[in-house]
Amino acid sequence: MEQHKSNRSSDILKFLAWVAGIVLLNVVAANYFFRLDLTEDKRYTIAPVTKQMLGGLENEIVVDVYLEGDFPAGFKRLQQSVRETLDEFRIYADGNLRYNFIDPTDIADEKQRNEFYTSLAQKGIIPTNLRATEEGKQVERLVFPGAVIRYKGKEAAVNLLKGNLAATPDERLNQSVEGVEYELATAIRKVAFQGNKIIGYITGQGELEQQQVTDLLGSLQEYYRVARGDLAQIPSLDGLDLIIVAKPTQAFTEADKYKIDQFIMKGGKAVFFVDPMYADLDSVAAGGTFALPYNLNLDDLLFRYGVRLNPNLIMDLNSGFIPIVTGYMGDRPQTEMINWRFYPLLNNFSDHPITRNLDAVYSKFVSTMDTVKADGIRKTPLVYTSAYSRVLDAPVPLTLEEARLEVNPQQYQAGQQPVGYLLEGPFTSLFRNRKAPAGVQQAAVQEKGVPTKIAVFADGDLVRNDINARTGQAYELGFDRFNNITFANKELAMNTIHYLLDSEGLINVRSKEIELRPLDKVRLKEEKTYWQLLNLVAPIVLLGLFGVARYYLRKRRYERF
Repeated sequence: MEQHKSNRSSDILKFLAWVAGIVLLNVVAANYFFRLDLTEDKRYTIAPVTKQMLGGLENEIVVDVYLEGDFPAGFKRLQQSVRETLDEFRIYADGNLRYNFIDPTDIADEKQRNEFYTSLAQKGIIPTNLRATEEGKQVERLVFPGAVIRYKGKEAAVNLLKGNLAATPDERLNQSVEGVEYELATAIRKVAFQGNKIIGYITGQGELEQQQVTDLLGSLQEYYRVARGDLAQIPSLDGLDLIIVAKPTQAFTEADKYKIDQFIMKGGKAVFFVDPMYADLDSVAAGGTFALPYNLNLDDLLFRYGVRLNPNLIMDLNSGFIPIVTGYMGDRPQTEMINWRFYPLLNNFSDHPITRNLDAVYSKFVSTMDTVKADGIRKTPLVYTSAYSRVLDAPVPLTLEEARLEVNPQQYQAGQQPVGYLLEGPFTSLFRNRKAPAGVQQAAVQEKGVPTKIAVFADGDLVRNDINARTGQAYELGFDRFNNITFANKELAMNTIHYLLDSEGLINVRSKEIELRPLDKVRLKEEKTYWQLLNLVAPIVLLGLFGVARYYLRKRRYERF
């Protein structure tokens, strides 16, 4: 009896200890939230800046994702990644995030379905005609790889199928998976958090007119406050966070350069899209011309900051197409699209958050760049031409006859040429050991700057959108109206500006890398039956063996008594 009572007391104590442990574990879990990501590439880890942003939501945000339906394996992976990311978002948003997966094709009425397709396209969610081969069969389906995010009456569309079109379909889908967190987080920030940074678009030196940068400035206004101003009429650039200098064609005065220089010395950011050479396609079509250097009076400023724009033009075998008249049929001109090697397609990028997984960028009459010594400045090349490039020094003859000539590959051996640089660090003033120029408000020169960032691109047309001559409306930035292709010019410009202004580091989420581990399709086809049987039968066999072993162990144990 005493042994029985002792065993009973021991069992009760063990039970109470287990209950106390469970209660303590729940108290700790309720007060100290944590999640563990055991994957090698940390694919389920949300960046701290994203967590902080989601925690700051004051009202519910709704995400409608149009990736529902029966997809091939690659798109199912993208679909699952979006779902898992939103599940993580919902946890850190503390209940202020709700999402729905919607199948746009699941509308029975054809008229309503087409109207719904049109409404999605108007919001910026462009459908993709998906073709895939599965089990030897061709699968084709209309897919809307995007989402719409709504918050307090505002909404933003997100395209989830991103990446470089030159990559294989599997690689591009993997790039899209890598960018899911950034695309969703950026859209949430757009609709839920009003930006207070101010961007100044500089005018007065023949820069691109407002209509020529309508798309870029309109896109920036969704995140920042944008102001335009004539540099000569502004006493200083104080109060701005970043300035844009887009394709100036007239010389900067010393006073203008002083305002820019002192703005950067105080920590201001700047993006320069500069053409070192004057070249115009209209003049080429009119009978030919020469490309000559601009006199912008900016060389010494950029040289002091660490880069030099060279007076030359790059020709590239990887280039865009332009229409030329080849004849007439009656009064109607007959045109043909020809390869114009002065319009390089930039598809080589550094491994940097600005350019990671970026699609090709369309450039026009771009020049080479060199770096020069600048103490304390980190210089990162962002964009390159292809390896099959050619550099022509000024003056460069430009005629349409050149496009008709047979290509000599031996002339295109200049290799990859960097055409865009990011410069970071404490810059030294151009006016160090010099007096401030006459006519400026601030006479005391700040000779050494605080750490800041600037970006310089050797092509002013990177941010110029074309204009529809018939309607007067601006095309989307990067849209090639002759070939009906949209390049990644806007994404490059927006990523650059986000990086320069993003003190919280959201743009760095683009650095997320998920390793692609494809299955061996040949081996998979040959061993399909074996692996199916192994996955289906082996667990049942193991469970049966475990049950038999457990039965005999119990029988042997209790036979002793």
